[in-house]
Amino acid sequence: MPKTSRRTSRFTESLIREMTRVALRHGAINLSQGFPDHNPPRELLDAGKQEMDADHHQYAITWGAPPLRQALAEKITRFTGLACDPEQNLIVTCGATEAMMVAVMTVCDPGDKIGMFSPFYENYSADAILTGCVPVHVNLRPPAYTFDVAELRRVFADGLKAFVLCNPSNPCGKVFTRAELQQIAALAGEFDVWIITDEVYEHIVFAPHEHVYFSTLPGMAERTIMCSSLSKTFSITGWRLGYVFAAPSVVAQGRKVHDFLTVGAAAPLQHAVVAGLKLPAGYYAQLTSEYAARRDILLSYLDQTGLKYTRPQGAYFVMLDISPFGYVSDVEFAHWMTREIGVAPVPGSVFFSVPEHRYVRLNFAKKDETLHAAGERLLKLKRG
Repeated sequence: MPKTSRRTSRFTESLIREMTRVALRHGAINLSQGFPDHNPPRELLDAGKQEMDADHHQYAITWGAPPLRQALAEKITRFTGLACDPEQNLIVTCGATEAMMVAVMTVCDPGDKIGMFSPFYENYSADAILTGCVPVHVNLRPPAYTFDVAELRRVFADGLKAFVLCNPSNPCGKVFTRAELQQIAALAGEFDVWIITDEVYEHIVFAPHEHVYFSTLPGMAERTIMCSSLSKTFSITGWRLGYVFAAPSVVAQGRKVHDFLTVGAAAPLQHAVVAGLKLPAGYYAQLTSEYAARRDILLSYLDQTGLKYTRPQGAYFVMLDISPFGYVSDVEFAHWMTREIGVAPVPGSVFFSVPEHRYVRLNFAKKDETLHAAGERLLKLKRG
């Protein structure tokens, strides 16, 4: 038999999604994969039902239904202050997952180097490998997850084509300061590097931290490819709706990549989600407030265990230090925790470019009652 491609041997199936299956097998509370267990806003549910009865069951325009692109353009301008032409600056994709792949394939060729911070969302390295690129990592140093500017400069200076920036960060919950982003921007300009941003948690940022859109920094609008989605903002991870926002010259090429990757996202859902984008500004403030409260519920139980963690500044994840348990393998610990404690985490090693087994990731995108139930079980981890 002929062999499968070499690229498929360089990464594994998603360990995040695997832990969801492990949780189901053991009847555990799933705090691994990052999806909510609460419903989207009523406006989206009602719109979804209406659109299924409307005439939107065939292909939408490949790069996005016009009403959705118009609503996205208005939202982007409202939050960033940047002009966004729905005809020239946007591609609607099948989630931010496809948006990231479109971005990488649009600006990188096989053999190009793609930089990223470590820890990183596991898809980024896989994206680089699948496109024939070389992932290069810069360490974020726990517990504050700061970076060394000299190390970052060395990576940028070593022939980098693009740099992936997740802000707020999955998995560590870091929100990059304006000063940190300006340091990255200065290097991007000096070494002529594309910046591909993953900003899916843009509206889940906890005071006093603020989200700074990288595209808004001086000189960065033309070299930034912003990838985001509606999944986290509206609790619709299964709708698979994301988008790319970039300069017209980038979008013109990216639309070709998107067309041959997926043709387009689900047409009825593209029309339905417009209802969410038309919600008043108060919706976003309420979203942040609700997630801050959920974060505090989970952290209150972790405080009682005596285990160390980094307090999330944004997104809905927390990295928990499990080193007191003495496990050599965080994967083994995650399976034990799922089976014996009844709460499923993600082994932290999946997010690091070097061997690192001190952490597991928990997510708090859950109903209050789910978090309280998980918290009571987590108390069994209490250190004497």
